[in-house]
Amino acid sequence: MFRRIGNTVVRHPVWTIVAWLIAAVAIVATAPSLPSNSDESSFLPKSYESIKAADLQQKAFPSAFTPSAIALYQRTDGGKLTAADQKDVARITTELGKKHIDQVQKVVPGQPSKDGRYTMTLVQMDSKNAGQPKQADAAKVLRDDAKELTKGTQLDVKLGGSAAQALDQQDSSKRGQALIGIGTFAIILVTLLIIFRAPILAVLPLILIGLVSAIANGLIAYATKLFDLQANSSISSILIVVLFGVGTDYFLFLIFRYRERLRAGDEPKEAMINAVARVGEAIASAAGAVIIAFLALSLSTLGFLKQMGPALAIAVSVTLIAGLTLIPAVVSLIGPKVFWPSKSWRQEPDNARFAALGRGVERRPVLTAVASGLVLLVLSLGTLGFNATFDLASGSMPKTKESMVVQDEMQKAYSAGAAAPTDVYLSSADGKPLDKTAFDAYAQKLGAVDGVANARMSQVNQAGTTADFTVTLKYEASTDKAIDAVGRVRDVAHSDAPDGTEAVVGGMSSIYKDIDTAVNHDYRTVFPVAAVLIMVILGLLLRSVVAPWYLIASVGLGFGATLGATVWIFQEGQGHSGLMFMLPVIMYLFVVAIGTDYNILMIARLREEAREGREPREAAGMALRHAGPTVAAAGFILAATFATMMLAGNALLTEMGFAVSFGIAVAAFVMAMFFTPSLTALIGHAAWWPGHGDRAEEGTAGAASGPVGPGRESDEDRDETAHDPSARRR
Repeated sequence: MFRRIGNTVVRHPVWTIVAWLIAAVAIVATAPSLPSNSDESSFLPKSYESIKAADLQQKAFPSAFTPSAIALYQRTDGGKLTAADQKDVARITTELGKKHIDQVQKVVPGQPSKDGRYTMTLVQMDSKNAGQPKQADAAKVLRDDAKELTKGTQLDVKLGGSAAQALDQQDSSKRGQALIGIGTFAIILVTLLIIFRAPILAVLPLILIGLVSAIANGLIAYATKLFDLQANSSISSILIVVLFGVGTDYFLFLIFRYRERLRAGDEPKEAMINAVARVGEAIASAAGAVIIAFLALSLSTLGFLKQMGPALAIAVSVTLIAGLTLIPAVVSLIGPKVFWPSKSWRQEPDNARFAALGRGVERRPVLTAVASGLVLLVLSLGTLGFNATFDLASGSMPKTKESMVVQDEMQKAYSAGAAAPTDVYLSSADGKPLDKTAFDAYAQKLGAVDGVANARMSQVNQAGTTADFTVTLKYEASTDKAIDAVGRVRDVAHSDAPDGTEAVVGGMSSIYKDIDTAVNHDYRTVFPVAAVLIMVILGLLLRSVVAPWYLIASVGLGFGATLGATVWIFQEGQGHSGLMFMLPVIMYLFVVAIGTDYNILMIARLREEAREGREPREAAGMALRHAGPTVAAAGFILAATFATMMLAGNALLTEMGFAVSFGIAVAAFVMAMFFTPSLTALIGHAAWWPGHGDRAEEGTAGAASGPVGPGRESDEDRDETAHDPSARRR
């Protein structure tokens, strides 16, 4: 099949390129814009208690005041607020309310801090649009107007709250995307120039993947709108890296094999057809593993991950099709001039370092397997210290952003949980009015919970059937202590609810508690499903039952080593309280799925060498010699492109960038180059049971009786050019 694909696109390159250009214009011109949502509660299903509480609040208290933005005032000299300052704050609050800013429903004064140094203006916005870009726009207007109104006073004002966080997150995301895009382009360009010393080859993947990126983004926008999926600004940054990183991988897989076939004496067009025929199955299987793993995210209970899975799967699918059609068409049209002005492509260098590494694996497979396995095992021990954090807002932007400064200052000036109080909604089970005489005792029980600063009954709905008890925690909403405390509040709220009533607990800490539960569900569901499906792909590719088990086990060990190293660096080294809650899920899928690419490429080449009559150890050595440069180049570029995410300047993308780049480096330079080939050499022919896919085909056993010299391949390789019709069908 892959030979037929290669033959079609190489014989008709112009039509292939035109088809891609038409598709790009049509999709980009008609695709809707990709929405973005920064409201954490929108990522959870309706079945979770915090979402039930939010729905109940909308029904029972539709006009309840829930601030979306908080203007925090203090004197410019840091002293206590004077009576004149208080009058200025009252005036500013009134004037902000008179401006009738879009989305703003109420502007009211807040409480001063106990030390008298701070006071607030609270702004309520339309709850139906929480987390949407229009509220970020409203926050920008509020921030500018508040600063303008404080001119001529002794006051300094900063805007915080969820709407201001959405604005700062939006700005941070744009800056991060720009840095990631520039860094990704620079890394790919420079690395390809160093590898090939050919400017055309350095620029070509950037142009082609840029075209693929436009098509993929359009299709993702269509899918997001069609299936009503949730989007988040971080997805755009991840997409840049996935498209250019994975796209460059497939470009390199093909170009290295194309160069190899040219060195073996193939005519240029036939060299590309043979390259697609030989490496096409490995590329398709590698992409299939990535796509399957990303689609497994659809089983997640978090809307953010449910949207990310299909989006990334679409991106990789388009990249795969381009790798098998667009790239071969363009390169075959240019021909060997693609390597200009370098002439080193014509012959493999003598004593190449990967040939030496291959001989080392061939001679000492036990030492290689044990040493590389121990490295992975030791790093994996760090996973025992993993701790999760849930503040997606502060994790997705620098601490220096204004809304983050407000959050930190409010925690010091007020009770740490005052900025995001917890609400307990007590409702009558039979629809009759509640017994108000039980309210005080219930509030006292809630206030006595460990970790609660105070609790009070704040309001009752008009029908008298639902009461809102405001519970202020001692801790900031996203901390582990707050999440543990809200769990205890839930227990008391449910168990001590008066007879004939039901209680649900809402608020940010309750949302984080449910996110924690949802992520734990994903660990138990997404991980095993992705692993099983990747094993199925490996089994189909290798026609083996044995190999997929140790291949997926080795990749799992690589995941453990990556998470362990990330814990040690960020938690132990930099003193972070924990890693972002979604990191292990994303890391698992990127490291396991994309890391499997390199295992697939190496094991497929090892099987190819074995089919030429080589014994397992020799086949492992030759596989490393020929596939090693491809894996090294692709692994370095992909790891480096993911590392550009660390330029974004926020905790989420910094942790993700390090973890995924480290994991890919481990997958390429430890697993694929040493652990997998040495283990396969030790297991021998049994690794291919029951398919015996490594057995030499008739007439090829003698073709590999000795090592293949530099710049040459086996007789079977040369025979499978244009001269052997039966070989073409293989």
